[in-house]
Amino acid sequence: MNIRSITYFTDSDFPLDESRIAYAGRFLGEARQAFEAAGFNVQTTRLALPPLWRTFGKTSIGEAVKYAQDLEAICFVHSIDYASLGVARPSDPAAYYDMIPDVIAATQNIFVAGVIASPLSGISLQAIQLAAKIIHRCAAISPDGLGNLRFAALANVEPGIPFMPSGYHEGGPASFGIATESADLAVTAFTGVKSLAEARSRLIESIEDQARRIHSVAKKIGGAKSVRFAGIDFSPAPFPSSDKSIGTAIEALGVGAAGASGTLAAAAFITDALQRARFQRIGFSGLFLPVLEDNVLAARSAEGLMGVSDLLLYSAVCGTGLDTVPLPGDISPAELAPILLDVAALALRLNKPLTARLMPMPGKQAGDELSFSFPFFANGRVLAHKSRPLGGALGGDEAFDLAHRAT
Repeated sequence: MNIRSITYFTDSDFPLDESRIAYAGRFLGEARQAFEAAGFNVQTTRLALPPLWRTFGKTSIGEAVKYAQDLEAICFVHSIDYASLGVARPSDPAAYYDMIPDVIAATQNIFVAGVIASPLSGISLQAIQLAAKIIHRCAAISPDGLGNLRFAALANVEPGIPFMPSGYHEGGPASFGIATESADLAVTAFTGVKSLAEARSRLIESIEDQARRIHSVAKKIGGAKSVRFAGIDFSPAPFPSSDKSIGTAIEALGVGAAGASGTLAAAAFITDALQRARFQRIGFSGLFLPVLEDNVLAARSAEGLMGVSDLLLYSAVCGTGLDTVPLPGDISPAELAPILLDVAALALRLNKPLTARLMPMPGKQAGDELSFSFPFFANGRVLAHKSRPLGGALGGDEAFDLAHRAT
């Protein structure tokens, strides 16, 4: 298991206050040293700011690109690997969404997100359309389509998630949280088991053991620096290696191939174990199925076993939604919007946080091979989609509520 990120949540200032970022950098540096001394491999440190309106108000959004560039430069000086500029919300002017591709194009390590649904705003058709345009524009930033790696559409996502692009600060005193890369715990727990009871027990025991170790270090460093430890997002994020693959774990549990019938049940089983485990939890703390970040999932999707609709179905019992899903490069904003709408509806109806990190691949069609030099991505194929532009009432720009499912 690795620590994917130590994420520091803090308020923002306009103009940018370097002293605040410098303090965050010092804290994160000491936290990294403490966790590494305890035997953990820490992959990244990250900074998360509040919603965009807290930084820019109604008059300064035009400065967002310059602000993001300055933030990136200051983070580099203070050894912070990545930063979230915050989130745009449906109540914000459209300019908050419109500037996001410009921020991503002008930086390399800055994340931004856009809310498309929340209990307060309901499902915003206008925000969905704006997010679809962002995805379409970000796809063209680089030939490999990786611009969308740093943007996500958020549905029912609360602040305080240590994974990015979803992470943002709620405002107020600083805090920090831990995101894990822990799919290997599930692989180890399920390999060679003779019963589901044994599989569940082994996974829960492993999670709780690692969580105790993390908690011990986190409480010491947080107490020493008077920074609140928010908790652990123990979502078993994978790495594109078979021993660190959630696809491998699903198959070790007994599914013939990830994406084949039985995958939904396996996903529900793993999620249930995560929820039974006792630890100080934050964020998703659920099952991730990021297609391009997992070599087995990438391979099974390339074989035609796992498509967009399948991934959305699995999200009903687990995970984060549609994550790192490769789509044809010619998909239009009008075709992206219905996919986002389905994610939003599922999130509100089931009262769970879901995100969409959709990745149109420039110049690629469904079935085309994909090859990446990015170490966190596996090679795969572009997935087909069944999306068609919305019309009628769903083609408008209103917002609507969905009551949580009662039973």
